[in-house]
Amino acid sequence: MKRPVLGITMGDAAGIGPEIIAKALAQKDMYEKSRPLVFGDLKIMERAIKIVGSSLKCHGVKSVDEGLYEPGTIDVFDLNNLPEDLPFAQVDGRAGKAAYEYIESACRKAMDKEVHAIVTAPLNKEALNMGGVHFPGHTEILGHLTGQKDFSMMLTSPKLRVIHVTTHIALRDVPKVITKERIGKVIALAQETLVLMGIDKPRIAVAGINPHCGENGLFGDEDERLVVPAVREAKEKGWDVTGPVPPDSVFHRAANLNEFDIVVVMYHDQGHIPIKVLGFDSGVNVTVGLPCIRTSVDHGTAFPVAGTGKASPSSMLEALNLGAQMAKVKFARELAE
Repeated sequence: MKRPVLGITMGDAAGIGPEIIAKALAQKDMYEKSRPLVFGDLKIMERAIKIVGSSLKCHGVKSVDEGLYEPGTIDVFDLNNLPEDLPFAQVDGRAGKAAYEYIESACRKAMDKEVHAIVTAPLNKEALNMGGVHFPGHTEILGHLTGQKDFSMMLTSPKLRVIHVTTHIALRDVPKVITKERIGKVIALAQETLVLMGIDKPRIAVAGINPHCGENGLFGDEDERLVVPAVREAKEKGWDVTGPVPPDSVFHRAANLNEFDIVVVMYHDQGHIPIKVLGFDSGVNVTVGLPCIRTSVDHGTAFPVAGTGKASPSSMLEALNLGAQMAKVKFARELAE
């Protein structure tokens, strides 16, 4: 079987993205399971290699077919769009614009089926906007580039997985945005994605919107009006879905009691907080509902340690491994040829 091509976007070059990529691709086993290709700036990657004290070499390419894909060499799809002396740990519109261009290039190759999964290093949202790119983050950028509207953010860690009904919106707007149809769509995305991850019969929990799931209307009727019918319709499809489950107990039941494989969460912090408490350095962000696979580190640009070589590659390694695993399932037929 051929190894899947992983399109790794370099992220914001003022942060730790290039360094954690360099550290992750120093692991020889990454080349046994995949063909990593960095979409970025060659000279910035060479700078990162020096910073982390590695003996790796960079190999610039202009097409996917030109990659060597062998241990000891980082293949870079070189966009050559940053100055060599770009400062670390500063919000810089040049870095934000460049980071968007890496995503755009990798996405184009993924849509053309030349790249089997996109793996992204962190962005800085302020730098993105300063560079003229007005999106809240990767999830929305990829939705725009692929023309998809029904997508969601999934976070995974060794003990817990969550998938979001809403993400980057104000908390006051959450009740206005949640619908029965949107909850049903996210349940379906959870079912589909976990099968790609190798779980044949996913056990899906749906967290309540209100404290105690509304306590029979005492704290709101949204759970009874929106969550209950969405769960009922999902069960009618033969899926193993439970909900609404009170948010103050569902994560314990999933992470510690192993009752569920994933929790559908209603808003950003309802899902992010438990994931980051349980696995801050090992979490992976997955955008689901796209025509291409996308995994990512579940942390930011970490400006305080950028340029020091101290950043941990743990989350990047997890994202690369998960991207390779999902690609092997989705593209099993193509990779077998």
